[in-house]
Amino acid sequence: MTAEPIQKVSIIVSKGSLEGVYPALIMANGARAEGIEATLFFTFFGLDAIIDKRMDHLKVATVGNPAMHIPTLVGALPGMSSLATKMMNQKMEKLDIPPVREFMEMIADTGCDIYACKATVDMFDLDQEDFCPQVTGIITVGEFYEKSAGASIIFT
Repeated sequence: MTAEPIQKVSIIVSKGSLEGVYPALIMANGARAEGIEATLFFTFFGLDAIIDKRMDHLKVATVGNPAMHIPTLVGALPGMSSLATKMMNQKMEKLDIPPVREFMEMIADTGCDIYACKATVDMFDLDQEDFCPQVTGIITVGEFYEKSAGASIIFT
């Protein structure tokens, strides 16, 4: 039996750190490059990736991140997050991976819908004008599920 190809993905982004946001952006971009319909849904701290004033200042989480392979105490030292962020940004630049803002523009230009979670937007006292222009709209979880009908849902 041949597996049916994926036609549609909906990706939920709940973390606002670089390592929390980039997997979703890369997956959405890859989906669009393969002709797969893609939707990004940002909730909780993931909203930082689409808040206009914050999206250029995302950091790598060094505290409580086991993938950093450093003790939590070291990760908590002043400047560690900035150092790790600088190193990650340099590596991504070498690999020609664009910064978050540029990546968001590229993904939106391919037809990917980008949404903010209404409950989180309300909880954090945000409005549509707080977001980058690529945000398609602010929707409820119910609306997200409606738009995701038939999609593979991925939580990053």
